[in-house]
Amino acid sequence: AVICLIVGSAVGYLVRGSQSAAPGVPAPTMATTQQAPADSMHGGGANPMPTPDQLKAMADQQAAPLLAKLKTNPKDTETLAQVGNYYYDAQQFNVAIDFYNRALAINPKNAAVRTDLGTAYLYLNDPDRAIQEFQTALKDNPKHGQALFNLGMAQWRGKGDAPAAVATWEKLLKTVPDFPERANVEQMIAQAKKHMNIKPGQKTNEPAA
Repeated sequence: AVICLIVGSAVGYLVRGSQSAAPGVPAPTMATTQQAPADSMHGGGANPMPTPDQLKAMADQQAAPLLAKLKTNPKDTETLAQVGNYYYDAQQFNVAIDFYNRALAINPKNAAVRTDLGTAYLYLNDPDRAIQEFQTALKDNPKHGQALFNLGMAQWRGKGDAPAAVATWEKLLKTVPDFPERANVEQMIAQAKKHMNIKPGQKTNEPAA
């Protein structure tokens, strides 16, 4: 398996830069974004996964009053970001990116919004752009734990660069010692250290965790 697949199965999620905007709709995870199409084909299970169309419809409904608000104040960065969050949670990442960029054009130093922007790019399999956004967020807020966490994920899951990810996560534990996902970070560091000698993109025969 490729390193990124090992990380994806072992961790399975990223951390939002801001709180989930959509009540009742869990923030997307690597697992849900990858499995949603398959799950939607099956009717079984107590809580079947909503289809992409259902998620979009929910986001459209929740965003509607905010979009109306933006017509009178199109430079309301908080509302722009919140609309982006609705679409992010509905896995409509291209739409979320548009609203995050609009918010950041007005307030480019909002590290939480930029972290969500980077995370959306990572879900769209653009780790280079994701890394760029996380690094920009960290220039504005070096102690932004979510940006550090997700930067490590992009370096390992997106680029297969275990040494870079370990360095980022160790910095996270030192910089933000009370980070809520500390236990997961420690676990990922231990896993990544097993692959320190594997070059980025190189395959390994170790089975996924």
